Amino acid sequence: MTGPILVFGRDGQVARELADLAEASGRAMTFAGRGTLDLSDPKAVDSAIEGLIAEIGPGAVINAAAYTAVDRAEGEPDAAFALNRDAPAAMARACAARGLPFTHFSTDYVFDGTLDRPYVETDPTGPTGVYGASKLAGEQAVSAAGGPAITLRTSWVYGAHGANFVRTMLRLAGDRDEIGVVADQIGRPTWARDCAQAALLATDALARDPGLAGVYHLSGAGDASWADLAAAIFAESARRGGPTARVRAITTADYPTPAKRPANSRLDCGKIETALPWRCRPWRESLAACMNEMEF
Repeated sequence: MTGPILVFGRDGQVARELADLAEASGRAMTFAGRGTLDLSDPKAVDSAIEGLIAEIGPGAVINAAAYTAVDRAEGEPDAAFALNRDAPAAMARACAARGLPFTHFSTDYVFDGTLDRPYVETDPTGPTGVYGASKLAGEQAVSAAGGPAITLRTSWVYGAHGANFVRTMLRLAGDRDEIGVVADQIGRPTWARDCAQAALLATDALARDPGLAGVYHLSGAGDASWADLAAAIFAESARRGGPTARVRAITTADYPTPAKRPANSRLDCGKIETALPWRCRPWRESLAACMNEMEF
């Protein structure tokens, strides 16, 4: 692979982890955030992406930019589809034209969450909201471009930076003794650092073997409810002298939201563990490692 990896996104959880990995390893990466180009304008996005790729001459591209405001997407479908469908479509087309490996992120929200087992990549999709529909449209656009591309579907992503469930729980614990947390939605929490590392591994593997193109599931290992995750967060925080609170288990019906959440967000990661030298870490192990890097 010649040329740096071009990463779309700069301030999101996975993009920040990629930047940290680049700094630690000395690997060449160029980051394109909002200040570099506007991915929200579907009329200009093709030419903007084409121009940036021509200017930088990357050896591969990773898309870590997305519209992730699940509830707000219900009232902003055009914005969600612009970032989650149109932008990755333009990236995938530009990469396909040059034969560049392209790695893209998607979500468990492409499923309706009604299965009683973890989802595999070939299970029928059925998003129940705008966010999931926009991400599924992005997956389909990336595939339709026909280039060497890997889409990593992930779930319940958290990290030491940005807006995520871990940081929200710690913030709320600073003001409350007890927090009600949904206990009837089950998933597999995923550290953004693991997403970043897997993306680099997938990108390198794709450069060697374009036949690896396709959709892969990526998550932490082991099941949890949001209430389970909250309890684990507070246990880790207590060990570090940080804020804690009691967790009161509630139901989805007790906490209505504009967008419907999947009751089952569990992703089966057997495919990626077979195709690539990757093993999903137990989510409790990754959570502890993440919180070691946080300030309390």
